[in-house]
Amino acid sequence: MRRILGISAYYHDAAAALLCDGAIVAAAQEERFSRRKNDERFPTRTIEFCLRHAQLSSSDLDAVVFYDKPIVKFARLLETYLSVAPAGFRTFVEVLPSWLGEKLNLRKTIAEELPGLRGDCPILFTQHHQAHAASAFFPSPFGEAAILTVDGVGELSTTTVGRGAGDRLELLQEIRFPHSLGLLYSAFTAYCGFRVNSGEYKLMGLAPYGEPRYVAAIYENLLDVKSDGSFWLNLEYFDFLRRWNMTNDKFHRLFGGPPRTPEGALETRHMDVACSIQQVTEALMVGLARQARALTGLRNLCLAGGVALNCVANGHILREKIFDQIWIQPAAGDAGGALGAALAVWHAALAKRQPSPNQSARSREERGSQPAAVDGMQGALLGPCFSDAEIESVLQGHGAVYERLQEDVLLQRTASLLAQEKIVGWVQGRMEFGPRALGNRSILGDPRSPLIQSQMNLKIKFRETFRPFAPVVRQERAKDYFELEAESPYMLLVAPVKADLRREVSDSVRGLDRLRQIRSTIPAVTHVNGTARVQTVTPEQNGLLCRLLEAFEAATGCGVLVNTSFNVRGEPIVCTPDDAYRCFMNTEMDYLVIGSCILERAAQPERTIGRTHEPMPD
Repeated sequence: MRRILGISAYYHDAAAALLCDGAIVAAAQEERFSRRKNDERFPTRTIEFCLRHAQLSSSDLDAVVFYDKPIVKFARLLETYLSVAPAGFRTFVEVLPSWLGEKLNLRKTIAEELPGLRGDCPILFTQHHQAHAASAFFPSPFGEAAILTVDGVGELSTTTVGRGAGDRLELLQEIRFPHSLGLLYSAFTAYCGFRVNSGEYKLMGLAPYGEPRYVAAIYENLLDVKSDGSFWLNLEYFDFLRRWNMTNDKFHRLFGGPPRTPEGALETRHMDVACSIQQVTEALMVGLARQARALTGLRNLCLAGGVALNCVANGHILREKIFDQIWIQPAAGDAGGALGAALAVWHAALAKRQPSPNQSARSREERGSQPAAVDGMQGALLGPCFSDAEIESVLQGHGAVYERLQEDVLLQRTASLLAQEKIVGWVQGRMEFGPRALGNRSILGDPRSPLIQSQMNLKIKFRETFRPFAPVVRQERAKDYFELEAESPYMLLVAPVKADLRREVSDSVRGLDRLRQIRSTIPAVTHVNGTARVQTVTPEQNGLLCRLLEAFEAATGCGVLVNTSFNVRGEPIVCTPDDAYRCFMNTEMDYLVIGSCILERAAQPERTIGRTHEPMPD
């Protein structure tokens, strides 16, 4: 098996990933091509991209792997509905047609979607959490590590603890449905008025504005936590076994009222609820990490599953020093399952895993310091890229006004614009795999400006004002701005801003009024609790962005930039030059830098540019 295609689909964030001789060649989410946020449909467009990028056809594939086992999942659904019958009958009737169609007969669906697939090409299935664990360990920089996967639910498992060594991966313990940290967090996400499976990061962003007033109520009523880090949910407070609602009236009474509507006002109560469940989630994740260390005795940890995208909890685990190092799969959610499925089959079949420089080092003491995060993800830059000729063709088709500049001139111009507090769309190289823009499909700004956060949220992203932005910084400069002892290449660790950069603020200010407080010398990326979701970059993986950071620091003395994803609320991150230009023209972004071309918003022809996204289903 030399060419393996991994697929995830049907629940949320469908994706595909291609391995050639064990190396990750391409990976992306279907939403980036379909322009439908969190697209769960079979990833036809993504598969086409992966094969085209590798100059292959479906007939060249040696295996196709799906990221979970639909029959086992259907059996779990059937058992759940029967256990609460007749309460769940209506929901069961709604989901049954899709299961009797393409989901249960997935081999047929895959064969139909991949015309030309050879008859001798096996179509295989991994377990859901096996795929998550494989995506966490095999691309990591570790020769051996404990593995922790935490999400809503796969077939039966919701949490697993495992061990990886070389080409071997073993799951040692599990927590089973319906006892799920992912579902618990999603229940609070829905209660606070955000969309399940896509709004959890909003709940995390809201948490610092509240007080942990409901922590005791959560522990006393919703959870039974064991000494080994495992837990049980009190199902009397939840409705997800019976219908689409996550919570019920008993839950609502416990937290002071009915759920917030999606566009309803954010009350202090919602902020306190968010703060409380975030604190509980961090404690549960730390407990699970301690169990992983105790069970395996290993000094490194790999994380995956949707809950591993909770960067605040990840930062808490790191600061507890349970492990020497942690590595988090950048596409930790279901999208990364496509990659993990392919990796699991490759390593189980005929792989000879090549150790990275990190894997060959025997101990932290021998290394003397944290090593560079050499991993197999290539910076998660695994999507499509576009040449200057392709970019100019698109821009000319729109009648756009632009300049094409040499690299040094382009970087100096961009740094100068950022220093003038201009907001710049930045599209370079291959698109990122996973939910974060890591400097190739980004919107950049000056972190010193106290106005940038509100301007970006309201005029560019069209989203809630409380949403924080991340700083991007060269790895060698990170220690000068943040209390972070590890690399954070995938924006999945939160760390405090350095004390000497912090500013005193009044403790009497509460709620969203705290947004107006200037908390540091880089206020646009400093959360109200004095932390930041940090991305560190190196010349090896982010050469052009590193040079832009150097140019900005030379111009301003500041070595940090604001980095947020190039999209607006309700739309996926941009993929193509056409996506980028349309998004640029439908916002109040000041400039667009795409490839070697730079565009000023004010110089563009005044014309209506339609968006390309599909509407979200109700």
